[in-house]
Amino acid sequence: MGKPTGFLEVERKTIADRDPIERLKDWREIHDHHDDDALRAQGSRCMDCGTPYCHTGITLSGMASGCPINNLIPEFNDLVYRGRWKDALHRLWKTNNFPEFTGRVCPAPCEGSCVLGVIEPPVTIKNIECSIIDHAWENGWVVPQPPEKRTGKRVAVVGSGPAGLSAADQLNKAGHHVTVFEREDRPGGLLMYGIPNMKLDKEEVVARRIGVMEAEGVEFCCGVFIGKDGEWTVERLRDEFDAVALCCGATKPNDFFVRTPGRDAAGIHFAMEFLTANTRALLDNASADGEGVPPGMGITAKDKDVIVIGGGDTGTDCVGTSLRHGCRSVTQLEIMPRPPDARAPNNPWPEWPKVYKLDYGQTEAKEKFGADPRQYLVNTKEFMKDADGRLTGLKIADIKWERSPEGRIAPVEVPGTERVLPCQLALLALGFSGPEQEVVQKFGLETDARSNVKAEHEDYRTGVEGVYAAGDMRRGQSLVVWAINEGRGCAREIDRFLMGVTNLP
Repeated sequence: MGKPTGFLEVERKTIADRDPIERLKDWREIHDHHDDDALRAQGSRCMDCGTPYCHTGITLSGMASGCPINNLIPEFNDLVYRGRWKDALHRLWKTNNFPEFTGRVCPAPCEGSCVLGVIEPPVTIKNIECSIIDHAWENGWVVPQPPEKRTGKRVAVVGSGPAGLSAADQLNKAGHHVTVFEREDRPGGLLMYGIPNMKLDKEEVVARRIGVMEAEGVEFCCGVFIGKDGEWTVERLRDEFDAVALCCGATKPNDFFVRTPGRDAAGIHFAMEFLTANTRALLDNASADGEGVPPGMGITAKDKDVIVIGGGDTGTDCVGTSLRHGCRSVTQLEIMPRPPDARAPNNPWPEWPKVYKLDYGQTEAKEKFGADPRQYLVNTKEFMKDADGRLTGLKIADIKWERSPEGRIAPVEVPGTERVLPCQLALLALGFSGPEQEVVQKFGLETDARSNVKAEHEDYRTGVEGVYAAGDMRRGQSLVVWAINEGRGCAREIDRFLMGVTNLP
């Protein structure tokens, strides 16, 4: 701890975002950058707690508390304060393969459990982490480091999202020959197509990192859907590789409106259809600096009244993307109540703080249209459509949550609140129900009640010898940082399986 009084003297100050109205004119990342002196000052706020919770990575009340990959946060905060950026980088790399990803898209459960947060705003851990790795790229410290020796073992990684990439990176470090199979036309999985460019730049961040992995010896095979008939069958995969890591994600979308009248109207799409199409169009046309709808975009929000059903990061991303298209209006419907402005008594530190906040998309909508686009405690009763089957509006009503005689909490409609909102594009951001089943069935894997692949955390073995599962495919929809945790752990256990012992963390 370089400055014992740092947290008493320095106020929390996060990296500024670009002006909301200005950034709506392009698809570039929304963040500006601190200068080194400002970041060092923020690092000085770390208290060197006797018992720090920021790197615990435990689960409290069903949510992450502290960093799931156990980043050595007090240590790199202190190193940044001292100006030892390269040492901070190596401390960060001990636990995190891809801080340029987590530093941009992680919701930062570390900050929610920061001890300083009990009495003051927490340390800007996420900003500091991202700045360490950005500093490293700018100074040429990130260079390919292929392993000195190869083991002769071959491992297939199916899926190139954060779990697959971290598994591949660790297995390659151990000296195994790693091939990553990706069904999309570009590697990156969720990082490439599930998160918009304004949160995570695809060329400058994702593709750049994958390029380093390729230079280190990892092979990427795109356009290959393992589990469907084609050149790469499951049998061939098992014949040609000594082990297989399944990191296919949980990409089967929830559809709670499947029986809702009008669900078949043209103009209703799952959020990922919309977001993936947008990013693909941007990449195909190299138009991150362009304005409006990217060329070749099949689903457009331009000049439409858009309604996003569902909250969370995906709902926010739909709001931000619709605004950049030039929508006429955007509304976000949530069935849950508005969170409180401060922690409720039943949500104590160090649990993740369930409090009201404006994410980047809501901030942009408020600046453009004058109000937070979210409406809480609302249920959709019907999708309205015209004679040609096109969506024209949503019939909604307010609800309240009540306990039934059987003890179950259920939504109850508030009489007299039914109304119709104009809508020509509805985006369903309702989460995911589990992995798609082609791969699961072809490998003959057991699943749990939620259709996730059965494999224990920290072990990752499926019921099929030599086949492992990690990430959202095993644990269900979760955070990027949990996927990295699982990919690293899966690599460790595969290395142990192949070699008898392992030195991987």
